[in-house]
Order: sequence, then structure tokens, then C-alpha cells
Amino acid sequence: MSLSRAPRRRRSTSGRATLLTAVTLAGAFTLAGCGDSGGGGKSAGSAGGNYVTGPSGISTVAKADRTDAPKLDGETVDGKTLDTTALKGKVVVLNVWGSWCPPCRAEAPNFAKVSKELADAGKDVAFVGINTRDNSKQNAAGFEETFGITYPSLYDPDGKLMLRFPKGTLNAQSIPSTIVLDREGKIAARTLVAVNEEQLRSMIDPLLAEK
Repeated sequence: MSLSRAPRRRRSTSGRATLLTAVTLAGAFTLAGCGDSGGGGKSAGSAGGNYVTGPSGISTVAKADRTDAPKLDGETVDGKTLDTTALKGKVVVLNVWGSWCPPCRAEAPNFAKVSKELADAGKDVAFVGINTRDNSKQNAAGFEETFGITYPSLYDPDGKLMLRFPKGTLNAQSIPSTIVLDREGKIAARTLVAVNEEQLRSMIDPLLAEK
């Protein structure tokens, strides 16, 4: 009897260890999230230095502390190809979205409006979507048509493009996420929640003003 019980005890111990590890990791992520969302506090280890997160949840990095964004390239929802490194010289707004995502639908009209107004004004801003977790381009294309999204979106159903961001940078950790790059192609700002028009402009305008 003792021999038959021993394996069960070992499996139970292993299961408890796995559960404790998962709980520990979940707790760590929760604490990290709380640290990122404070009102105007600083957090270490982002984009080569410190970043500051405001009350609205938008994190920004001082110009001297920014690091290069990864190359994001591939096929777009409309069947073309795109490489974000070719956009250097412009402020680049990256928006991670999915057609199935309610917050993405809520913020989409703001992206459509701001991108059009900046283009009409001749501003050096390029908008690029990263469509993720959609099973077909048809769903993604329908989303773009519904909300009047005219800028291209990379089709990334498996979420592989988001994994290209270096560890420790302001990367995309949720859907939706918005990351803004400065004219040198460096990560300058990020938010992990849906944004309104005012918040979106607050991420873009300071970078347009930079010399």
C-alpha cells in the first residue's frame, strides 16, 4: 500500500508546486501592472531608462532614454506588404486591435478621426494597425470598413509581431494597446487601454513638436 501511495504523493506535490508557481507569476504581473498605473510615478527598466505614467495610464519616455522599436513587417489586411522601418522620419502610431474586441471598437472612431485630420493637415504622422487574434482577414477588413479606418494594418493572427519588442521596453501587453514612435523610430509612449481623441493627441503632439 505504501508503494502505491508514494507516486500519488509525488504527483500531488508536483501539482502544488506548479500551482504555486502560477500564482506567484500572476501576482508578480499584477504588482507590475499596479506599479505602471500610478499617477505620474517613475518605473525603472523601460526603453533603456525610466518612464513616467500619468493618471490617464499613458506612459512616456524621455528622449534620451528611448530605445529603437523592432522591425514590424509583413502582409496587411488588404493584401499588401508593409515595413514600419521605412516610416522613419515620421511619428508612427501603432495600434494593436482585433475585430472581436469591444474596447477596440470603442476607440476605433477616434483613430479614424485623428488619423484623417492629421493627414489633411499635412502632419508627418503615420498610423499603422496591428490586427491580431482574428481568424480571417474578412473580419478585419469588415472592421476597417465599418469604422472608416483608412490606414494599413499588419495582419498578425498569432500575435507574433508583438513578441518582437525587446524585453523591458514599453511593449504591447494587451489588446488594445497603442505605442507611439518618435521620428527616429524609437519607442516614446504607450497605453494599454482604449483611448479617446484627447488622449491619442496627447501622445502624438509632443513628438511632433520635438526638434
